[in-house]
Amino acid sequence: MKHFKNEPRGKKRLHRRPNAYEISRCRWWLDGELRIVNPKLVVALGATAASSLAGRAVAIGRERDKPVTFAGGHAGFITTHPSAILRMRGEDDRREGIALLVRDLKDAKRQV
Repeated sequence: MKHFKNEPRGKKRLHRRPNAYEISRCRWWLDGELRIVNPKLVVALGATAASSLAGRAVAIGRERDKPVTFAGGHAGFITTHPSAILRMRGEDDRREGIALLVRDLKDAKRQV
C-alpha cells in the first residue's frame, strides 16, 4: 500500500488493514514497480500482501515458507508480517515468531 491507514488511539496511531477497494486502487503502483524491478523473488509479508499478490485469499499458516507463483508469473514466498510478531502477547511467543520469520527469510534467500 502507498499510504498508512490508521486509527488514532490516544497518542498512538494504530494501523488499519486496507479494504479490497483500497488494495485494488493501489494495484497499478505494484504492477508498475514489479515491471520495472523485475525481481527474481517477491516476498509477501502478511496476509494482505500475499492475497493481493496471489489474487486470492491466502492463509499464512498453510502457505508460509513455501515457494509460490503470484499473479503475473512472479516467483513468490509468503511469511508473516513483522507487526504481527510485535502484537504477540508473550515474550516466548515473540521470540518464536522472530525465529520463524528469520528462518522464512533465509529460506526465501535460498530460492534465488
